[in-house]
Amino acid sequence: MLYALVDCDNCYVSCERVFNPSLEGKAVVVLSNNDGCVVARSPEAKAMGVPEGLPFFQLAERFPGKEIHALSSNYTLYGDMSRRVMSILRQSAPDIFIYSIDEAFLSLDDSPYVNVDYKAWGEELAARVRRWTGMPVSIGIASTKTLAKLASKFAKRYPGYRKCCFIQTDDQREKALSLFPVEDVWGIGRRHATRLAATGVKTALDFTRLPAAVVQKTMTITGLRTWMELRGRDCISLDLLPRKQTICTSRSFPRMLSSRDDLAVAVAGFAARCAQKLRRQKSMAQMVTVFMSTNPFREELDQFSLSRSVSLPAPAQSDTEIVRAAHEAMDACMEIASRRGLPLWKRAGVVVSGIVADSEIQTSFLDIPPVLKKKFQQLSAVADRINARLGDESIQVAAALRASDPATGKALTFRNSILHDRRSPFYTTDIRDIIKVE
Repeated sequence: MLYALVDCDNCYVSCERVFNPSLEGKAVVVLSNNDGCVVARSPEAKAMGVPEGLPFFQLAERFPGKEIHALSSNYTLYGDMSRRVMSILRQSAPDIFIYSIDEAFLSLDDSPYVNVDYKAWGEELAARVRRWTGMPVSIGIASTKTLAKLASKFAKRYPGYRKCCFIQTDDQREKALSLFPVEDVWGIGRRHATRLAATGVKTALDFTRLPAAVVQKTMTITGLRTWMELRGRDCISLDLLPRKQTICTSRSFPRMLSSRDDLAVAVAGFAARCAQKLRRQKSMAQMVTVFMSTNPFREELDQFSLSRSVSLPAPAQSDTEIVRAAHEAMDACMEIASRRGLPLWKRAGVVVSGIVADSEIQTSFLDIPPVLKKKFQQLSAVADRINARLGDESIQVAAALRASDPATGKALTFRNSILHDRRSPFYTTDIRDIIKVE
């Protein structure tokens, strides 16, 4: 069996460069919502030493005199560009597993390209994606998914691979593992990497030379699977690749809030987003948590943060159920805050956890009636289809509707209610932003 891992290079920055070629070769960073901190960097910005997570207001202070182009995040654009890349990949292999917005695994042995030169096939696929979408991708091909992901790193790092690295023989595998730091291996977290380094394990090859019993004892069965995959044994099924165990949507507010009504609107929007993400990965959640905090950069104000969780009687994925639970958790937070004098909130968020597949739910007599639960699910599914056809938030939960936009008189959408002074246009999803060629 062979797998290809296709990875979009510096995805967010590359999406911006497709429509603004003047950014090529320049230091570019993409900021989080409300232009809070750096979440993506071009290779030039990384070489300059710009760290991920750096607050935007510190950028000029840390790098005086440097030309760094900072852009507000445009997730609508990034998501649509990702969809276009994935549609090309589907034409190249019938079995595709989209792992994230910028990564996908392809199973090659059953593809129409069986018994071909896979190195040449990968190079041609990368060139086709670049030619048709403008997006640069790196492709790793190997006998296991972990090795394919490792190979994609080499394809991205070294131009000589022409955007595709194929680990074909044991000699090639061992050479690649000897050059790859163990902390960068997919499936080995920072905590395990630190422990391994203390025992003299520095490279992926060092890791594969540990006894299997030692690996399983210190890193459980998950670590043992990674160990086996690096040794060339395919043991992680595409169907069993982990779903997100928690899903979080959070934002810093453009201005500090104290009103319960203002917070309720924001929290409803966060909760609805979490519910949408659950449905996309065909999951349900068993717990909803709301967290709130004040502005850590306003040292003259009292600092305060808290969170509360609500357990659902049965797993849920509908907007109605998730929003209702989030408001219950928020009200519990507000009750505690009122005893201390309501602070000014700068940030809030919603986390859904206890995630299970939507085919594995256990009902409860404490839950809402099954007929009503089914109606809530159907309503959310209809909203998803409408939004997919007409644009994000064409229809949304009433509790998440924001104040009216003075220019249009319509309620502000989730994406337009946050600070985005440096955001690029919605080139591919809004007819008003389509590029005009003269």
